[in-house]
Amino acid sequence: MNTKLPLFYGSLTAIITPMNTNGEIDFVTLKSLVEYHINSGTHGIVVMGTTGEAATMTDDEYLNVIKKVVEYVAKRIPVIAGAGKNSTRAAIEVTRKLENVGIDACLTVTPYYNKPTQEGMYQHFRAIAESSKLPQILYNVPGRTGVDLLPETVGRLSKIDNIIGIKEATGDVSRVQKIKALAGEDFIVLSGDDATGLESIKNGAQGVISVTNNIAASEMAQMCELALSGAIDDADKINQKLMPLHENLFVESNPIPVKWAAYEIGLIASPTLRLPLTCLSEHGQVIMKKSLSESGIRSVHKANGVLGKLRLFFKKFSGRV
Repeated sequence: MNTKLPLFYGSLTAIITPMNTNGEIDFVTLKSLVEYHINSGTHGIVVMGTTGEAATMTDDEYLNVIKKVVEYVAKRIPVIAGAGKNSTRAAIEVTRKLENVGIDACLTVTPYYNKPTQEGMYQHFRAIAESSKLPQILYNVPGRTGVDLLPETVGRLSKIDNIIGIKEATGDVSRVQKIKALAGEDFIVLSGDDATGLESIKNGAQGVISVTNNIAASEMAQMCELALSGAIDDADKINQKLMPLHENLFVESNPIPVKWAAYEIGLIASPTLRLPLTCLSEHGQVIMKKSLSESGIRSVHKANGVLGKLRLFFKKFSGRV
């Protein structure tokens, strides 16, 4: 169990990017989401990751969203920016653009599509880290990228001063101890898989970069705090209640279900995503409604509030009422 916590620990949200019905970024709602997370006890925000739909943003939009989140957070909790490209030169360019925007670290994903070797990934991350003073958190998500950053390579990369941790999203809990053994106890391991996040903490991880957190922020924060303080039984109770969400928020490709769920409980005014992602199917909506009910997640905004009125407009616009 962790007795000394790093800057990045606990429940960190992989925050969604709210959009208007025309697909433009809704910065008013983004600001309200930041406040929701801070008021709920979220320990950090990861902006412009997979869940934030970074892949469909223009370069200007990408930087603007990050800058706005930094502004809205106002140094109250850490902000980590999703980064990385499958070209090392492009990844270095992106990282350099983030140098002076006020973030606390980069979350840099493994090169996708071109499937580099372990040596190729080592050289890739080394080149990025050496080009920047920003702390670097590696991001291993084979299900998205088609390549797996092995613990042995993580151990090598941990020797580079500003590579401080990893988001490990394989769901293989045994990797936490392997990485710790190779990289050292001070190396930060954050789970990237909600369903096994608590088990990862039990095995030495410092926290979870969470999708579930988007709609159950206080519950995830409390669960992580309990687990990190050694109150495992109490953490288990919360985790079991949230398990339907951990599992079914991936009933369709992330962030389709979580964005619909955030809309359903009133956190955002529209569940709009950008193509090629589309709104949650009717079958998926049935599953998500059941999961929200089973997990005890209810509406967070009154129907006569601003977001309530916008939600009603969307329903009329889309023919749902």
